[in-house]
Amino acid sequence: MHSQSIFITKVSSSEEKDAVLLLIDSIRSFGGKMGECPFWIFGTDPQVEYLQGLSLDQVEIYSLSVPVLLQHYPFGDKVIACAKAEAQTPLGIHSLIWLDPECLIIQPPLLYDLEEDFDAAFRPVHLRNVGLSPDEPLNAFWKGIYRVLGVQDIQRPVNSFVDQQCLRAYFNSHGFSIRPQLGLMNRWQELFEQLVYDRQYQEIACKERRNQIFLFQALLSALITSALDEQRIRILPPQYNYPYNLQAQIGDARRVGTLNDLVSLTYEERPLDPKLVTDLDIREPLRAWLETHLSTG
Repeated sequence: MHSQSIFITKVSSSEEKDAVLLLIDSIRSFGGKMGECPFWIFGTDPQVEYLQGLSLDQVEIYSLSVPVLLQHYPFGDKVIACAKAEAQTPLGIHSLIWLDPECLIIQPPLLYDLEEDFDAAFRPVHLRNVGLSPDEPLNAFWKGIYRVLGVQDIQRPVNSFVDQQCLRAYFNSHGFSIRPQLGLMNRWQELFEQLVYDRQYQEIACKERRNQIFLFQALLSALITSALDEQRIRILPPQYNYPYNLQAQIGDARRVGTLNDLVSLTYEERPLDPKLVTDLDIREPLRAWLETHLSTG
């Protein structure tokens, strides 16, 4: 068993529960030597009640208590789940791997395993959204994030995958890996709560809904980049966290034509039943696996 890594996720609805069960099965089926890694599910009440009835090998269920204000803030439960997982990670684990519920593993996700060379592994964001290019002046949203981190600016550039924008460091969070001993997930929670409870910052910098939605991710990106040496951050290749939900927007040169070529993907409500997929090829054994799990008849 590849026991130095743990997969984690959260469940806050019946739809997420079904997606997570599919995700776990994909890891066990296609994860190779990482297929037997422990998997922790953090369930928010009342979802945790029926999650407790699951009997899956190497899967543990934990109740997740989310502060009232964060319950109404997008992805607050994700931040809390990562911090709680980090706090309870036993010694000897060097890779805590977050995967969103609507993700699948297609090939062994070996680069999520940080081993000794890296402290984090991330993909650049898919789309610019709230990102800023390095030559743009900082707005109130990013100024507030950098302020709580105690930095003036972060100039390290990344290129968003789908719309190909050069941005100040801004990472995707569908799937990522972090070294738990560094305490960065706890720091993420502390700073996230600080910004959410800062009424002035919320009124000025987070008036737009998209700023509220992506605050957690922008803060995480800035935290990782400011806290770690650049060479300790593994930038994952495009075969990781591939956004199948954005397939139509991806340029021809970067658009995947065969699902089997990916390592991991996010699909966000796009159907993966081979009978309904018309924009890429699905080969065996993945095709039969998807038909078994998702066939609509």
